[in-house]
Amino acid sequence: MKNKVLFFDLDDTLYPSTSGLWDAIRDRIDRFMSEKMHIPPDEISNLRQHLFRTYGTTLRGLQAMFNINPQVYLDYVHDLPLNDYISPNPDDRKALISLPQRKFIFTNSDIHHALRVLDVLNLSDCFDGIIDILKIMPNCKPQLESFKIALAAAGNPDPHSCVLIDDMLWNLSAAHEIGFRTIHIANSASGTDGADAHITTLVELPDILPSLFISQT
Repeated sequence: MKNKVLFFDLDDTLYPSTSGLWDAIRDRIDRFMSEKMHIPPDEISNLRQHLFRTYGTTLRGLQAMFNINPQVYLDYVHDLPLNDYISPNPDDRKALISLPQRKFIFTNSDIHHALRVLDVLNLSDCFDGIIDILKIMPNCKPQLESFKIALAAAGNPDPHSCVLIDDMLWNLSAAHEIGFRTIHIANSASGTDGADAHITTLVELPDILPSLFISQT
């Protein structure tokens, strides 16, 4: 188990989806589309959902359709007081520190947002690196090329020795297709496509991980 590599999503994975932070980010996305792009308010929700489903992220869709500046967008949508939404969980930290595997953040957010989140959660020293949206551009999860870039950034481990922990089932399904073991983290199990296991908190990881590789021992 020590030689395995763990890839963690960031938002709604390292902190509970009930925190309200992602809802606040989504509101900032809507404001960006209205205030900066002058898209009519009554068109924004449907357009955002279309872009997310079609391109993997709203940002990727806005780049493809409107050629927006990604850093301007990312700075705007993540300009939030994180302490109002998330806080450290000592049990999560203890669980992550107990894992001997190399651990990477693999996120469709940017590194600045990731560093801020890790700092607020007191998890900055728990990871070996951050693979963010800027590193994998013009791709994003769940696109295959994004996983290839992530693997290269982690030193090219065999995908079959890797685990993705993510709240989005379509990201897990894509990772599963190329050999990753996959863990869905969510308040409830909303389907199992692409997931080898389901957890509700990071505290469960030390117990669930060994069972994913029984067939390799």
